[in-house]
Amino acid sequence: MSTFWQHQTERAGLGEIAQKVQNGERLSPADGLALYANPNLNVVGALANIVRERKNGDTAYWVRNQHVNYTNVCNKGCLFCSFYAKPKDDPRAYVMTPQQAAQKVRNYGDVPISEVHVVGGVNPKLPYEYYLELLREIKAARPQAHIKAFTMVEIDQIVRIAKKAGKNTPREVFEDLKSAGLDALPGGGAEVMSDRVHEDLFATKPDSARWLELAREAHLSGLKSNATLLYGHVEQTAEKIEHFVKLRELQDETGGFLSFIPLSWHPEKTALEDLKAPTGVEDLREIAVARLMLDNFPHIKSFWIMNSAPVTQSALWFGADDVDGTIMEYEIIRDPSKDRKQVLTSRQLVEMIIEAGRQPVERDPLYNVLSRGLEGVSDLETLLSNQNADLIQPSANLGITQREGITTASQSLKEKGRALIALEAR
Repeated sequence: MSTFWQHQTERAGLGEIAQKVQNGERLSPADGLALYANPNLNVVGALANIVRERKNGDTAYWVRNQHVNYTNVCNKGCLFCSFYAKPKDDPRAYVMTPQQAAQKVRNYGDVPISEVHVVGGVNPKLPYEYYLELLREIKAARPQAHIKAFTMVEIDQIVRIAKKAGKNTPREVFEDLKSAGLDALPGGGAEVMSDRVHEDLFATKPDSARWLELAREAHLSGLKSNATLLYGHVEQTAEKIEHFVKLRELQDETGGFLSFIPLSWHPEKTALEDLKAPTGVEDLREIAVARLMLDNFPHIKSFWIMNSAPVTQSALWFGADDVDGTIMEYEIIRDPSKDRKQVLTSRQLVEMIIEAGRQPVERDPLYNVLSRGLEGVSDLETLLSNQNADLIQPSANLGITQREGITTASQSLKEKGRALIALEAR
């Protein structure tokens, strides 16, 4: 650290933490609280950048990927989610057949995609074989691509229904999924590892202990995963620190996590839409604190769809070394002006990284290097996304954020959300 930044860390009251960072020592929960509370974000970011460059140098990773959201039917009733549709009587509800999901993948056959990211709602009507066939069909459509599929919440449902097929342990289920084509897991669904927040916002989902149990089993089965944190709603700072500590402890045990992704919550069309969305400043702090607390995670990702591309550029100097990828289509959080056509071309991603002053490296889901700089980039992704993004799903599910007359399943719980917000404000 330069003399200038040493002086700045002392002025900010972070001298002891800075010394730990310089020495490669693990930060305590109290240190994490201090980093969240400190008003000098640039100093916090500078400390995170030390760790970022120690682990990954000047590299900023990106991936040619495609998202497939195979169903929005979900029975979990999360107050923070605008994506899900109720299992019954919701005109927005859809379920792709495995063949339709595979056709989604074939629609982008002209793009050298290396990762297919597959997640959906928890649909109680889908049988065990559906998930295996889904993987097989996608793998057949993209044999060379890695399939990264299913949050631990989806895995919990798959394990539950697998018992009818004689599979009695998560390990047996993971072996089946791997045989069908699963290569890695995206790691979402834990949201915030707090019993209080779990009870308030997503009580029917598996709790943090179950999420960690399934992640452990996945890692012991040879599957790598990511981990996430959904922030900016009703969570408290101490609960985010608890989240980091639990993830850090499991990583000490298994070494199975590849990347951590702070997810900036979007309130639109949810039961909590009266709350303000996180700011760019808050996004950068989450990136920085995560990088400093999760010392045993190789990578920290800034997910540009949730953070925005400009914030993600800044995040590359606040601890992040990964910007995610081309996406092609995205259902979970939507841009009201573009429906599900949320895409950055490979050229745009690389130029975005270069503009931010970092060195772009294309990776696969396991961080194997595929290309560097401007090798092989193009603008083809936007053309294909414009042509294909609205295919397969029913037209009733398009442009949902633009329709004043449409109430999402989450919005129907708005009074419950307002009561919770009022309780939090006391």
